[in-house]
Amino acid sequence: MLEKTYRPQEVEDRQYARWEAADAFAAQFDESKQPYTIMIPPPNVTGSLHIGHALNNTIQDILIRYHRMLGRDVLWQPGTDHAGIATQMVVERQLQEQGIELDRGMPLAPGNTKQIGREEFIERVWEWREESGGTILKQLRRLGASCDWSRERFTMDEGLSEAVLKVFVTLYRKGLIYRDKRLVNWDPRFHTAISDLEVEQKEIDGHLWHFKYPIEGEEGRFITVATTRPETILGDTAVAVHPDDERYRDLVGKHAVLPLVGRRIVIVADDYADPEQGSGAVKITPAHDFNDFEVGKRHGLEMINVFDRDARMNDTVPEAYRGLDRFEARKRVVADMEAAGLLEKIDRHRHAVPHGDRSHVAIEPYLTDQWYVDAATLAKPAIEAVEQGR
Repeated sequence: MLEKTYRPQEVEDRQYARWEAADAFAAQFDESKQPYTIMIPPPNVTGSLHIGHALNNTIQDILIRYHRMLGRDVLWQPGTDHAGIATQMVVERQLQEQGIELDRGMPLAPGNTKQIGREEFIERVWEWREESGGTILKQLRRLGASCDWSRERFTMDEGLSEAVLKVFVTLYRKGLIYRDKRLVNWDPRFHTAISDLEVEQKEIDGHLWHFKYPIEGEEGRFITVATTRPETILGDTAVAVHPDDERYRDLVGKHAVLPLVGRRIVIVADDYADPEQGSGAVKITPAHDFNDFEVGKRHGLEMINVFDRDARMNDTVPEAYRGLDRFEARKRVVADMEAAGLLEKIDRHRHAVPHGDRSHVAIEPYLTDQWYVDAATLAKPAIEAVEQGR
């Protein structure tokens, strides 16, 4: 007797099991057949599939089944991605519930009883991946995806890691991978650079401090600059004014004396300075501001990094500030500038402050050594192939 209610999952599961048992989705590697391959964009193991995954994988499945019906040797390669910081966050949260934390060379956080190293942490990541990754693969099967499951891969698999290392070394030897100083979005909590897509802007009710920098050799003369981050004063290497600003034309090429540090910093003419904004003069900290970094490159300025990986003041700053948290250093700098008679005024100022979308801490523009790939050279053959219709 037929059931009154149709239960599609029972039918679908039974049919899918038949397909898998018959190796219906397996690539044949038949040299007499034309190959057709899609490598699935690997979903992150940190969550479940969403409607976008369903749409994308359905389109891929249509193409795969179509070419399989044409008699081509078809491979749809399945896999999952480790998702980097997102996975680290999830695993760290689980460990914290057990009183365990990742050893970052710092004392145990309150409430934790144990630290583990990198190798053991990676083992925990693998354990978690077995749990979370399995959910995603089951969801793909529920969609009816005709992947060759015998070839399932994970982006941290040993073979893939070896392949990445081999390609990296090869490209480096060809001069297509190089290392250079660049400003990055630095997350002081996770000790890593994050992409612009992982940065969210939060509106903060803060302050705009106006400070006076003495002009070298001209007693009683100052140039006023404003900043929302007084702690970065310690890394200033120039003051910029607009080339057409008559107020400062005689100062271009001269030097100011950086308060609290005593360093001579050059006054440069640059279009970045806006004569209509504030005093028209801008402090330049190339190692801690993206716009200042570009100004620094144009004028060959020294780039002084004043923070460590935790966003504490490092040994490049005067001893009184070393080891201070950036926000504590901010208070100290403001107090010392006021005591020196160099604080002109303070304005209330609502402005956007970049935060990590996962760590929720303020992101710091940070000068680091970064690896770069010469994508223009690598892409050239592909671009030419498209342009020539090959």
